Amino acid sequence: MITSVNNGQVKNIIQLNQKTKARREQGLFVAEGRKMFGEAPADWIEKVYVSEALTSDPALMEQVEKLPYDIVADSVFRQMSDTQTPQGILTVLRRPSYTLEDILGGKNPLVMVLEDLQDPGNAGTILRTGEGAGVSGVLLTRTCVDITNPKVIRSTMGSVYRMPFLYVESVVSLTQELKKHNIRTFAAHLKGRNSYDQESYTRGTAFLIGNEGKGLTEEAANSADCLIRIPMCGKVESLNAAMASGILMYEAARQRRQQ
Repeated sequence: MITSVNNGQVKNIIQLNQKTKARREQGLFVAEGRKMFGEAPADWIEKVYVSEALTSDPALMEQVEKLPYDIVADSVFRQMSDTQTPQGILTVLRRPSYTLEDILGGKNPLVMVLEDLQDPGNAGTILRTGEGAGVSGVLLTRTCVDITNPKVIRSTMGSVYRMPFLYVESVVSLTQELKKHNIRTFAAHLKGRNSYDQESYTRGTAFLIGNEGKGLTEEAANSADCLIRIPMCGKVESLNAAMASGILMYEAARQRRQQ
């Protein structure tokens, strides 16, 4: 049993929780809680850490004991945890590796493209909503928040295990690649020519979503095939990035169901 916060494994978990660089260098990330442990693909799991208090749960321990694991003193586990109320189980996982072909290779792909998105909650919610709407994958510029950030992982509610994602250099170079795959790109933009529900998304489609405060860069917007807008009432100028993404993804899903 691990009983000291000075233990090397404990220090490393804290580093993985706090530092993007550590996660990238080691190719690992941490998912906290029973749900995230229960849904984790077995071949992603590096190791599981269980608080001493949770060892009295025979059903949980039966699953844990099939994997590499350590028991951690409750006081030490609280230091390892990234949450205010630790659930008593941490799973260290290998970061998945996807290719552009994994995301674009299917029939009529539906793709989200995120440029410089910074809020972990937005990124995680887009992955979760994307899974629900049948999205093929999420492409992010390297300036976006790290998908394996613990706050992003929590907000995906397990969708990170099933929604392919890939970091790309820029939206402009990506849109050129998408055109080669016959994927039409739609930029959510205040200067959109048409309302989002006036376009067709039944063929290969990519939605471009920009930074929470500044929106898409001019270069990214100009590279899109079409600018679309979500109509607003009152004095509201625009919606939260995750909310706007959800509206667009589900409009595409609705159209595809009716084919």
